[in-house]
Amino acid sequence: MGAGELREEIICAGFGGQGIMFLGKLLAQAAMTEGLRVTYLPSYGAEVRGGTAHCNVIISSGEIASPVIEEPTTAIVMNHPSQVKFEEKLRSGGLLIVNSSLALKAPRRHDIEVIGVAATEMADSLGSIQVANMVALGCYLRRRAVVRFSTVMNSLKEVLPERKHDLLGVNREALRRGLEFLPPERRAASANGIG
Repeated sequence: MGAGELREEIICAGFGGQGIMFLGKLLAQAAMTEGLRVTYLPSYGAEVRGGTAHCNVIISSGEIASPVIEEPTTAIVMNHPSQVKFEEKLRSGGLLIVNSSLALKAPRRHDIEVIGVAATEMADSLGSIQVANMVALGCYLRRRAVVRFSTVMNSLKEVLPERKHDLLGVNREALRRGLEFLPPERRAASANGIG
């Protein structure tokens, strides 16, 4: 990869029914809208709803030879089993976003950036735990400037089925909440004039 080239390899993972595939599709659609090259590869467990589900999303300014991700640059994990499975696969210096509402233990690695966000609780405060995935995505977009937030917001209408367009508002608000989220250590640093 040459200097100035973009390449982000993301694994999104959680239980079936948490909107994991929707999260990946939305990110992929936004990247395509911005003219980037994208692959999207879903993987379902034995049961779809309630089983495990994850998807691989690669966003690149150059050619993508394979949609398979061996060492992701980012993992967005929505439950504890996904954290256990994918934390170890992250490359050193990678980003781990954890839904701390459903994670049972603190991450073990110290060579990655970890952001714990209570996505399920934040979504519940908006009246729908189904949008926890959008809280996590908003949090990701704050940390990685891979695609513009406005593009993701506009892409929601394309990716969300028309029969669910009544949910556009709550999805957009969940994305905003995730984007505005500051982990406790960053809030303290900002209050002290550090960050």
